[in-house]
Amino acid sequence: MSRFASTAAEHILEAIANVEADIAGHDFNSFRADRRTRQLAERNLEIISEAARRLPQSLKDTEPEIEWRAIAGIGNVLRHDYHRTLPTVLWETCKRDLEPLKAAVERINRRAKALEGR
Repeated sequence: MSRFASTAAEHILEAIANVEADIAGHDFNSFRADRRTRQLAERNLEIISEAARRLPQSLKDTEPEIEWRAIAGIGNVLRHDYHRTLPTVLWETCKRDLEPLKAAVERINRRAKALEGR
């Protein structure tokens, strides 16, 4: 396995940390009203989506509770159907879905590094 698996995992973890920092102190109403914060969240969700696509399927299979297809799908929506992006969807994704993803990717990162001999 190339080092790219752990690199992709680290990119996901960094983007999650960025989202957590960017939305800290916001509730839904302030998030919806703050264009810059929404755009920061969108960009980091795009990064998460793209990096998740680069994780080997064998590692993703070790975390079956994560909806990997949905992660890929949100990236497509953000890139191609940006006009349909709703603040409610972004907020719910950030508040509900990133914490379990973070835990899963931390485990994947440890597995990838072990396989890479790091």
